[in-house]
Amino acid sequence: MPKVQVGQTAELSKTYSAEDLISFAAASGDNNPIHLDEQYAAGTSFGRPIAHGMLVAGLISAVLGTKLPGPGTVYLGQSLKFKAPVYIGDTITAEIEVLSIRDGRPVATLSTNCYNQEGELVIEGEAVVLAPT
Repeated sequence: MPKVQVGQTAELSKTYSAEDLISFAAASGDNNPIHLDEQYAAGTSFGRPIAHGMLVAGLISAVLGTKLPGPGTVYLGQSLKFKAPVYIGDTITAEIEVLSIRDGRPVATLSTNCYNQEGELVIEGEAVVLAPT
């Protein structure tokens, strides 16, 4: 059975830089100018470049794989709702909570929410993982 228990929590924070966005664009191929071009982004409703949603969601994966449930965790599913933009210089905290564990199997469902430095919800989600035993 998994080492995790319902109600356990973990978090991890990261401040996003322009270099993070450039690196993610290079790795993913997502060169959307809303993320990379200040002049283009200035003409949008955001007024400046925003971080790739999947880049920020990667912070959730970092918590799952390193803290809770921890090394050996395997994603089975993830839902995400992008609630607010993340800008260069924002510090995002991914907060994870174990909601349930399947009876007789090491499969856990977790709340996976991300907040900016002002406490505003930027990503709301839920993950299902195969937890290490």
